[in-house]
Amino acid sequence: MTTQAETTELQAFTRDWLDWYRAQEERLAGPHGFLAITGLHWLDDRPRRFPDAPGSWRTGADGVTVILDGDEELVVDRTAVRGEHRFGVIPERGSVNAVWGDAVIEVARRGGNDIVRPRHPTAPLRTAFTGTPAYAPDPRWVVTGRYVPFDEPRPTTVGAAVEGLEHVYDAPGRIEFELDGQPMSLTAFPGPAPGRLTVLFTDATSGVTTYAANRVLTVEPSTADGTVVLDFNRAANLPCAYTDLATCPLPPAENRLPVAVEAGQKLPRERGGS
Repeated sequence: MTTQAETTELQAFTRDWLDWYRAQEERLAGPHGFLAITGLHWLDDRPRRFPDAPGSWRTGADGVTVILDGDEELVVDRTAVRGEHRFGVIPERGSVNAVWGDAVIEVARRGGNDIVRPRHPTAPLRTAFTGTPAYAPDPRWVVTGRYVPFDEPRPTTVGAAVEGLEHVYDAPGRIEFELDGQPMSLTAFPGPAPGRLTVLFTDATSGVTTYAANRVLTVEPSTADGTVVLDFNRAANLPCAYTDLATCPLPPAENRLPVAVEAGQKLPRERGGS
């Protein structure tokens, strides 16, 4: 029989998960989120125009340059620019957002390539979005593990959602844990803030009820003895689960879990999920 304390605890757990889920959806479907992307344009030294962005774009040793014609204008760092504008050399996984009317023109570097990726609030993928299916949150999928740092960060090359593209991460360590009584481990990459970790993985649900290529889990910093918590209820889709205009990394080979992690976000409706 479930006690009142257990019921209250489960309700709080569910509320916290719902807050996380809603924040995920808001970032994805915001006016300039990933669902607003209308094109993925790869730059080289030939000046080119694109239908969803102003100006003529090229890149080279000095970085990305745009030449705006006539009354074309971008706002970069709150400053209006016309004519020729140099974005300079953008670091790997870095980006600069230039405002064009109600759109944002993302200028970024991915896998050693400079790209232009316009984001328009009226993009059909965004306006038709109805939300991401997900498993009901369940405390059984909250797992305690141990973070084991490597002696030195290990450069780890992984594939990408875009064929032929590669990403390189300096993996700081791995996370060891048990799931369904089986010992497992996952190679971790640096997270979005100091001490936090990012884990890319697939499992036995991948390609069945969840997106085939990857899901991602953010792990909070470990305690002094290396203890970490893996909350698989917060296994999230990367943008490539929704759009082919994303360059998301794939998990390293060792991060393919042999069990079905029936938790977190499911296959998006945009890919045939329900």
